[in-house]
Amino acid sequence: MGGSNPYTEKVEAELPKQKYKVTFLPMNTEVEVDPAALPYGRDGVAGSILDIALAHHIDIEHACGGVVACSTCHIHVTEGGATCQEASEDEEDMLDTAPGIDLNSRLSCQAVPNGTCNVVIKIPGWNRNHAKEAPH
Repeated sequence: MGGSNPYTEKVEAELPKQKYKVTFLPMNTEVEVDPAALPYGRDGVAGSILDIALAHHIDIEHACGGVVACSTCHIHVTEGGATCQEASEDEEDMLDTAPGIDLNSRLSCQAVPNGTCNVVIKIPGWNRNHAKEAPH
């Protein structure tokens, strides 16, 4: 199966064509996303908020490995949310199980900004991974 999840639909998202910035709150960390570097090869859909965060050492909990099989990577896209593709039915189903959802809620493993404007992401306190496991 090659690591893919056969139970979820394939997400098609437009990758950005120009550089843009993502600000992660509450840590107020800003990263520049260069489309030439995408995908970073981390968990989630190529170019997703989770992919970007992990590539820049910003931890977002993601128990399922970014395959839309849980809601632990739930975030709030407080600015620039319209630049992300629409949520799939699978993502909406998982968001229904997440705490603290609002109109700006997305799964970071699925939300892919198209780069037409900067994006601001708020990571809820329960989704920030504060513990670090020592390398094996």
